Amino acid sequence: MTADGAASGGRGRVTITEIARHAGVSVPTVSRVVNGRSDVAPGTRARVEDLLRRHGYRRRAASPGRRAALIDLVFNDLDSPWAVEIIRGVEEVGHAAGVGTVVSAIHGRSGDAREWMRNLRARASDGVVLVTSALDPVLHEELRILGVPLVVVDPAGSPSLDVPTVGAANWAGGLAATQHLLALGHRRIGLIAGPPRLLCSRARLDGYRAALEGAGVTVDERLIVPGDFRAESGCAGCETLLDLADPPTALFAASDQMALGAIEALRRRGRRVPQDMSVVGFDDLPEVRWSSPPLTTVRQPLADMGKLAARTVLRLTRDEQPDAPRVELGTELVIRSSTAPPPTG
Repeated sequence: MTADGAASGGRGRVTITEIARHAGVSVPTVSRVVNGRSDVAPGTRARVEDLLRRHGYRRRAASPGRRAALIDLVFNDLDSPWAVEIIRGVEEVGHAAGVGTVVSAIHGRSGDAREWMRNLRARASDGVVLVTSALDPVLHEELRILGVPLVVVDPAGSPSLDVPTVGAANWAGGLAATQHLLALGHRRIGLIAGPPRLLCSRARLDGYRAALEGAGVTVDERLIVPGDFRAESGCAGCETLLDLADPPTALFAASDQMALGAIEALRRRGRRVPQDMSVVGFDDLPEVRWSSPPLTTVRQPLADMGKLAARTVLRLTRDEQPDAPRVELGTELVIRSSTAPPPTG
């Protein structure tokens, strides 16, 4: 859109946010004009209506009980097997309901998010599943105005009260992983944590702390190192722990990818798993049962989380409310060969 309000070539239909910006008014004001509300000054209404006409803005159809045709599934990134499991769950429900799934990644960039919103309006998606990301409040408001249902999977921060969320019992998973290592006799247990901005990361860390405190083991902050859920950070974090004067005998990595990276760091140092160090992951991705050794991990039902999110979106498109605004699916400790009692001597 140019300074005089003309649409730039190739960008498709404009959004309410763009109309508001070029009219010099708020998004809710444009919404009131679109919805025929009377509480708008005549001059403002005329200016907004002129822009709406010039750019061919059409209000989204909103007939009650309408059957959804598309679900938008939006990630921050798509470079993890974790995302594949979520996609599998959403697609399975969508396919059974005759609904297509459009997968996007916004990479945490506002420009990508705005482009995604333009594309969403153009294809008239009937619902959005947002995974471990944060949506700009203005875009969130536009979804609300357009009547597009939104469900958040594994919310990045404290979820909005008016948005249904689906997550896993991350605190219980962190607790179970650490308790398993404590039961084997470990007392120096390292943690490679996930990004602190994510609610799931903080919950896993809190579960780790709670298990140690419950066993009367002092939490040694030197044994907690940062990670980003990727294998590279797991490898680097394990190297940091191995360089300590008194390294841990066991390690809880807050994702399977980081656990695999840690195992590679141990291999490079000539350390064996679990004889020299036990390793526990989190996720139970399909490949970890074939790692060497097979990985003890906390299973979170990723595909089931995707299924529930998709079913919730479809219910919202039918004007049906979810059973609960916040649902946490259970996690489960899966014991394999990467954990054992600490070395003696």
